Amino acid sequence: MSDDPRRELADFLRTRRTRLRPQDVGLEPGPRRRVAGLRREELALLAGVSSDYYQRMEQGRDVRPSEQVLDAVARALNFSAEETRHLHSLAVAARSPAQLPRSYEPEEVPDTTVRLLRTMPSPALVVGRFLDVLAWNPLGGALLGDFTRQPQRERNLLALFLRPEADPACPNRAATVAELVGMLRTQVAADPGHPRAVELVGELAVRSDEFAALWALHDVEEPTRGQMRLNHPRVGELNLDWDAYPIPGNPGPVLLVCTAPEDTPDAERLQQLAGLLGTP
Repeated sequence: MSDDPRRELADFLRTRRTRLRPQDVGLEPGPRRRVAGLRREELALLAGVSSDYYQRMEQGRDVRPSEQVLDAVARALNFSAEETRHLHSLAVAARSPAQLPRSYEPEEVPDTTVRLLRTMPSPALVVGRFLDVLAWNPLGGALLGDFTRQPQRERNLLALFLRPEADPACPNRAATVAELVGMLRTQVAADPGHPRAVELVGELAVRSDEFAALWALHDVEEPTRGQMRLNHPRVGELNLDWDAYPIPGNPGPVLLVCTAPEDTPDAERLQQLAGLLGTP
């Protein structure tokens, strides 16, 4: 992970520009193109900014694009709403002066949230800003299995799915990993200097070529909802939907709840798993 917010902004713009083909934005490809995707001057023309200004943005130089310029670039690049928000977050960080080191309080799960977990009939986890698993109810722990016995610093959702033995337990593991990397990218952009973010990204990049390759793509995902598929050793395949609910207070942990549609085989398997645990 780069320590320079301007470099993060530049890399994000470059990866998105090189993915777009001229025909995707109504331009004629023309012969003898030597670059992948759009040229910088083509994107600048579409966004209504000078080629020199856009080139300085993509080179990580000291430019401070306005909200209007960022929105114009986002439209030219056919950004999704998530990507547009990410672009603005990166630009805010790039415009901000270097901050003095500050202390960070460890993420904690409120006692009231712990009590709420015990009452929930669905699998539920408390997940920190950078996908660390901080707490779970019995059914959530049953989904995680041996992972719950890992040391605290190892209990990260990405570390769970990046383990070599995770492949048979998760039929769509690769897609899940890509989604989680995008979620982590979004969270890191909001606080790139956070020591846990720096530590986690560094460790995962060293340990996993798959993570390093995905991280370099600069894909982003909003950590609000998704799907999870896994083969549970006791009840078989489970296809679950999950939603993340912010816990009241400062930005930080969220309550992640897994459910299955009523009267489906997945709902029946969840009930079967709950029965094996002796929970309602």
